[in-house]
Amino acid sequence: MAKYIERGMTVALPVDYAGVSMAMTREMIRHGANDLHLVCVPTGGLQVDQLIGAGLVRTVETSAVSLGEAGGAPRFNAAVKDGSIRLMDATCPAIHAGLMAAQKGIPFMPMRGLIGTDLLRHRANWRAIDNPLADGGDPIVLIPAIKPDVAIFHAPMADRFGNVWIGRRRELAAMAYASSITIVTVERIVEKNLLADELTAAGVLPALYITAVGRAPRGAWPYGLWGEYPPDTAEIARYAQAARTVEGFSRYMTNVRSEEVS
Repeated sequence: MAKYIERGMTVALPVDYAGVSMAMTREMIRHGANDLHLVCVPTGGLQVDQLIGAGLVRTVETSAVSLGEAGGAPRFNAAVKDGSIRLMDATCPAIHAGLMAAQKGIPFMPMRGLIGTDLLRHRANWRAIDNPLADGGDPIVLIPAIKPDVAIFHAPMADRFGNVWIGRRRELAAMAYASSITIVTVERIVEKNLLADELTAAGVLPALYITAVGRAPRGAWPYGLWGEYPPDTAEIARYAQAARTVEGFSRYMTNVRSEEVS
């Protein structure tokens, strides 16, 4: 499914607890499409760090990138420090507002919470204006629509009709609605129509919004997946230690590929 990802694309990726497709991360690295603009919805972690370490990333738009309890994201931190990637600072509400604008087909979404922050000095494409419906003295910030080329995430299941069950992870739906292409890996494919079942229908992302689905058991590992398995915190910590250097990162990624083959 990595064939859908081309050089220079904007790629939306979910927060670590929402269903990260680490299976697709490895396929993206093998595929090698680079110069990517990553949009973290709304923060990034291991997936983003590995894509940066593999040299595939030009820009990261995010409100944070870290490995949680394992500490900072080492390849991200190094890339910001040496200037090899461009960082577009954002906030969680701003990321969601940009996606919401895209899914509604409008050029921007207004927000108030950014007034008075220094982020406005660093984001030339965020515009502070006077509220045109007020008599003056009521500033508001316009967040431009974020329109990813591709959204990628992992979910517990899809049905044979292409519908994907995302439960209450509505940020995944927002990513799919805003993106031109949506790629999903899942733990399993079920025979029944998930939209026809009252118990699952409310949490289903219809096939209309899905470009490709692939079965990848434990496809979020070493992250966890809600209702399926917990995160492998020891493995994430092992990566955090190894990836402090370019050489350590390379060894870690080579070993992961070797384990997959074996």
